Amino acid sequence: MDAQEMLPVASPYLRLLKDRINLTQVPLSERGSRLMLFRVGDTLSFRLAERWFKLDNQLSSYRRRRPILSEFTITTETGEPLALEQSTWPHAVALGTAAGVFRLTFVDSETILIALPAGRYGLRFTTTLDSARSDRRGGVLRLNGDIRRNVAYTTNARLLENEVANVEANDQHVRLVVESDGTHALLLNMTPRLGFNRSIPNVEATFAAAEKRWHDWFAAAPPVREDLLPHYLYAWWVMRAGLISTRFYTTREAMTPSKIHYVGVWQWDAFFHALAYRHVEMNLARDQIRIVLDHQRADGMIPDAIHDEGVVTHLTFPVEADVTKPPLLAWTAWKLYEIDHDAEFLDEIYEPVVRWNRWWLEENDRDNNGLCEYGHPFSSGLDDSPLWDAGMPVEATDLNSYLVMQCDALARMAEVLGLHEDVTKWSARAEGFTQRMIESMWDPEAGLFWSTRAGEPIKIKTPFSLFPLFTGRLPRDIAARLVAALTDESSFWTRYP
Repeated sequence: MDAQEMLPVASPYLRLLKDRINLTQVPLSERGSRLMLFRVGDTLSFRLAERWFKLDNQLSSYRRRRPILSEFTITTETGEPLALEQSTWPHAVALGTAAGVFRLTFVDSETILIALPAGRYGLRFTTTLDSARSDRRGGVLRLNGDIRRNVAYTTNARLLENEVANVEANDQHVRLVVESDGTHALLLNMTPRLGFNRSIPNVEATFAAAEKRWHDWFAAAPPVREDLLPHYLYAWWVMRAGLISTRFYTTREAMTPSKIHYVGVWQWDAFFHALAYRHVEMNLARDQIRIVLDHQRADGMIPDAIHDEGVVTHLTFPVEADVTKPPLLAWTAWKLYEIDHDAEFLDEIYEPVVRWNRWWLEENDRDNNGLCEYGHPFSSGLDDSPLWDAGMPVEATDLNSYLVMQCDALARMAEVLGLHEDVTKWSARAEGFTQRMIESMWDPEAGLFWSTRAGEPIKIKTPFSLFPLFTGRLPRDIAARLVAALTDESSFWTRYP
């Protein structure tokens, strides 16, 4: 059956992404949702994008944790499993079977709507929950205790059979036989809350609304060359599907690097995500900055990462030290301001950013030479750079380049806010950092900047040796030498760098 027959899709953007979501490595998800829909053979499963270390006391166990709902199988009326023919779009999945086409989409971030074809057939699935009760429209299943998991299944089709069996301690097996006239649906609501969404909406209106949400998102993105459009739209799909809802320490809707493998908000990832979101939804961009400031320590430090259950500010491996990320917050905020000229947002964050800068200047210049050091390698964002091999702390060229950029951005922010003394102060500090880098880190013979440890240069070529170019403050002769090093085809400018 043709995909358009299985699920008519009007949006040209969504049609360009047909079958890019393969449901094996790439699940179907929705903005702000913790649910991810996967396919395993001819069954479906739903996993949750959440860490919850205390559930099994292993740091990365969430990557291997069992789905909340698994083995979702479409069967004949007598229980024989049916093969699935799959088509996907950003907003929906269509599954062709011998019993007809089953269509799935999100109603909201916790609720999946499955449009049922006309006929009689079976549906079955397993949940990892410890209590269950059925009712005349479906049933409710719960996991009780400190970590709540709740699932409700509801249908407006005629229920011919509705059985819930406790297979093992935390496994509930649900088996349904339904009769539909083709206008009915099955609603799956998976939530940590006690209350459920069991109200079945109009099926076609729900699919149309889901398509419109995604179409409007893609339409808001800046234009791009036509030959790049499919890959470009897929990147924007990732940027929307990767957003997770607020929960506990996750104080704002925020982008996580991967709902499967990296569930959380990493500080400088959040800044780069904000740079993308400024083109489609400015308040979402601002919230990527606000969420890290929500957890700023009293001394001004900003955490490395934020998870539902806490923040990361200190690690004991590979060295024991506070851990954060490079000071790019003010630079990012200014990039947002360049688009919308919202002085109120600059005013909102100015003081916290000043405290953040002060933490770098006061707590991370251990030798009092006016340049700052990383105390933990992960703070750099390049966890395994050879620059850290001899130990920490390291007075890094990238860090001090970022601090120049941060001070310059603070000066621009202060000018908008009418803080004239601060303009002078931050501009002077940016120039001071630049001059000290030239005095302590510039190697005119090599034509590169070297990071230092214990006052000695670490003469290992890395991209960090070029980072002072970012400042825009270097003398012309030094900038020219760095450009020459960057474009050296035997070093940095190879065919495959």
